[in-house]
Amino acid sequence: MLNSIDSQDLRLIGLLRENARMSVAQLAKQLGVSRGTVQNRIDRLIADNVLLGFTVRTTPEAAAHRVRAIMSIAVEGDRVEGDRSDAILRTLRGYPEVQALYTTNGRWDIVAEIGTDSLEKFDEVLRRIRSIKGVANSETSLLLSTQKL
Repeated sequence: MLNSIDSQDLRLIGLLRENARMSVAQLAKQLGVSRGTVQNRIDRLIADNVLLGFTVRTTPEAAAHRVRAIMSIAVEGDRVEGDRSDAILRTLRGYPEVQALYTTNGRWDIVAEIGTDSLEKFDEVLRRIRSIKGVANSETSLLLSTQKL
């Protein structure tokens, strides 16, 4: 899967990160290859689960009404017990308010990016996450302003 990614794939992924709405023809022109080559690469990257989907990025002003935060989560027990972390990650993937998940080293085991439309919903999500079996501790920081996208 990841071993089959070459420099052209990386360039294609970079262009899609900048503008996922760029047409296949525009991508082909930027990369100096045919439209068929670009479409085949996109199809392969999707089939190999390298590209998981295409999304919309908004300006911070467009998301100004949203409550955004980073939540650091400590998992109970021995850090080598992947089952407990895996179960928590599976649960968190089911929460639409959890926008991204990262495993980390150091004090925290998991970092979650959270976004809600209100403080009330945000409070509810925090309580639900903190009640997941295996969550030992957490620390949450609200994101106040965006400095760079």
